[in-house]
Amino acid sequence: MKTTNLSTASVKKWTAPEQTDALSLDGVSRSFGDRTILNGISLRIRRGELFGLLGPSGSGKTALIKLITGIDAADAGRVVVLGERVPSLPLLGKIGYMAQSDALYGELTAKENLMFFGAMFELRGARLAERISEALSTVGLAQEAGKLVSRFSGGMKRRLSLAIALLHEPELLILDEPTVGIDPALRVSIWTSLLALRERGTTILLTTHVMDEAERCDRIGLLRDGSLTAVGSPADLKADTGAATIEEAFIRLGGDRS
Repeated sequence: MKTTNLSTASVKKWTAPEQTDALSLDGVSRSFGDRTILNGISLRIRRGELFGLLGPSGSGKTALIKLITGIDAADAGRVVVLGERVPSLPLLGKIGYMAQSDALYGELTAKENLMFFGAMFELRGARLAERISEALSTVGLAQEAGKLVSRFSGGMKRRLSLAIALLHEPELLILDEPTVGIDPALRVSIWTSLLALRERGTTILLTTHVMDEAERCDRIGLLRDGSLTAVGSPADLKADTGAATIEEAFIRLGGDRS
């Protein structure tokens, strides 16, 4: 069997991540009160990999992303990103993060938003102008650079959020439900950009509950009630469960359609 069932896995001894690991999680758990949100998550994501976390709402996807980015802290376990133990302030400059909610300034134009966030990453002058142009082109908003964000549609805001995450050319791009609430045409546009970034060597971790998006990932982790039920390529997961689709494989491995 090529996949690894981690639903009841526990890590008794930490092992150092390999040089090829962009992300290493060992026995990571998180609880709020008496409710367990994440239960002993162990996972390796290779550099240059497009990895998808697939699971229904409430399965723990966003909670896990917050631990990886350092927004929240684990109760137990270890998180290592790009060779550094999380939390790490210097690490923030190597990560691009796109949250579920768009954190944009509506009274500013798209370009002005990018200028603001670019300054936070210490981009200046010609280099900042170059990165703004490239980021807007990547997400198909070059013609909208001077438009107020308050006039943007929901899909345009999602694309601008992606441009901001890409602005400083991060080694690791983390996207929490990047295509939620946008139309199919815009989903295609965003995925075209993501696949191009992967080809250029960017490591991408994204969460989704959309099955056809999971099919496009190099590997996926199936998350259910705070536990990983399986990890593997879409083809391997289907083969190991005898399923015709990734949705069928997900259900047989303990997931659902929600």
